[in-house]
Amino acid sequence: MDPVIVVGAGPVGLALALALARHEVPTVVLDEGSGLCPEGPRSVVLGADTAAFLTRIGYPRAVSDAARWDAFAIWRRRQEVLRIDLADPPVLHLPQHRLQRGLRDALTGTPLVRLVPLSRVTELAQDRDGVSVRTRNPQDGTETWWRGSHLVGCDGARSAVRKLLRIRFPGRPAVDRNAVATVRVDLPFTEARLHREPPWRGDREASARPLPDGVWRLDWRLPPGRPVPSEPVDPHATWPGVVTGDTLLTRVTATLTGWCGELPRYELLAAADHTAQQRLAARFRSGRCFLAGDAAHLHGALGMQNLADGLRDADNLAWRLALAWHLHTGGPQPGGSLLDGYEAERRGAVGARLRAVDQAMPLLRPLRGWQATRRSLLSGSFRKHAPLLADGQLGTGRFGGAPAYPAAPSGVPGRVPVQRGRRDATSLSELLPATSPGVLVPDLPVLTTDGTPDQLHARLGASFLLLLVAPGTAVWSAEHWLGAGLMPRLAEVAAALPVPAEVLVTEEYPGAGPHTVLLIRPDGHLVGVTQGAAADDLLALAERARGGPPTLAGGAEPDQEPDRPGRDTGTESARGTGSGPGAGAGTAAPRQVSGATPRPADSPSGPPR
Repeated sequence: MDPVIVVGAGPVGLALALALARHEVPTVVLDEGSGLCPEGPRSVVLGADTAAFLTRIGYPRAVSDAARWDAFAIWRRRQEVLRIDLADPPVLHLPQHRLQRGLRDALTGTPLVRLVPLSRVTELAQDRDGVSVRTRNPQDGTETWWRGSHLVGCDGARSAVRKLLRIRFPGRPAVDRNAVATVRVDLPFTEARLHREPPWRGDREASARPLPDGVWRLDWRLPPGRPVPSEPVDPHATWPGVVTGDTLLTRVTATLTGWCGELPRYELLAAADHTAQQRLAARFRSGRCFLAGDAAHLHGALGMQNLADGLRDADNLAWRLALAWHLHTGGPQPGGSLLDGYEAERRGAVGARLRAVDQAMPLLRPLRGWQATRRSLLSGSFRKHAPLLADGQLGTGRFGGAPAYPAAPSGVPGRVPVQRGRRDATSLSELLPATSPGVLVPDLPVLTTDGTPDQLHARLGASFLLLLVAPGTAVWSAEHWLGAGLMPRLAEVAAALPVPAEVLVTEEYPGAGPHTVLLIRPDGHLVGVTQGAAADDLLALAERARGGPPTLAGGAEPDQEPDRPGRDTGTESARGTGSGPGAGAGTAAPRQVSGATPRPADSPSGPPR
């Protein structure tokens, strides 16, 4: 079986490759760059679910490499409007270059992952058995064909994979505009802070968010009005002329002086200006090809974290690809909805975030007319909606909390209306009971079948979990309960399921009584609940999670979409501008990759089949 091809070696692509390796699936990571991770002002806020994901795929230093916020405060002029204590769960703030380097370090010790730098994707074609990709080395022009079982485009906002698949990327090109700098400085406060209408002149909004080693990320919201291209642009690309060196230093000194009373000693490490766009790919899947991260969605208004949602893409897709990959090589194939579920769940979750921003922006960003005047005069209105700003900055609630995937009858995640201005308008995973299908399960103490204590989230990633609620097991040694009660029957049921499953035991689970059994996906989302070791019910839940019954002999491939009007079937080559089989005049001859299916000697061009 050919490896999975991942295009793009940013944090999302590297995380996906590591997650697939945990499932014993080989990957080839094609990266257009040279492999360097220069320092920059980008950063990511990690919630409990994304931090746990990074830990279990091989980067446990994500927690220690990040700054742990103790509180978040919102100020307006000279008055504190809102303060949120962040003792539990913690909010972690990590520089993106440190995250990327940590993932690369984890990847070097993983033999199942091959990282190939200087490989720009210029053409791809897919058929019933896999995907063929042609890359070009931007330095010497060398071309290479690669063969994979599936392909995932994690190659950023200007994704070559998305363009080759002809997938539209509609949205709003400029929602928020910000200048960003990272500064090493000693500030008189320790909490993350957002300051609306600060007392110093020249800024509408400034924020300070601590990073490790005494470094702070400073953000300033820029005035609207500068036109931007309608085509997607790198959300972190510098716009020449918007923030020059002099104006940036003026902002830094004015902001630090306003917070400290006098200008402290500081070291400016990096700076940039960027636009926050709202874009959502029309599809996340085309045949055997998928999109993830910035290639699939862009959102960054109100401090939202697109990278955190990219990591959730990788977590959601990895177990699906792994299950399809292993079942293809060793048994009956799953139904097509296994891989279709990635698009339904992740596109639905990101779409819900974008809708929430559209509803909140008039409340938080009144830019003109009587709304702006009213907001500047009446502090009560801002105080009412300040929690929404906190959600964006902290990666919580509708703007960043862990999603739930409750399947509607149509197979698309259900929607719950946003309740404007209310602090309890939290994420769907927090609104639903812990026993609702699709929620992210809480992290609880568990026991393995040999009596070893562990945490539930630490067991995620490698297989499905069968969690038995059995009060009293913690006070008994494993030898007393392993062969008693429901345990022998549950072990038999786990072995008979069509998916790999591990049995765990917990003392209690919110909303679940004794002898309840919960089936949990590898990404931590609940499939369903049964009472006791009900083999038929658990089998039905497992079949639904794996995409339905096996494909019949002679039927379509499980991960190949049926032909239908208006949708690519992935059976023809997709070519970049000026490329395609036979279009390489004046360039080096394509080089064959070791392990790929060789091209016939009498075939001068075209992908290997």
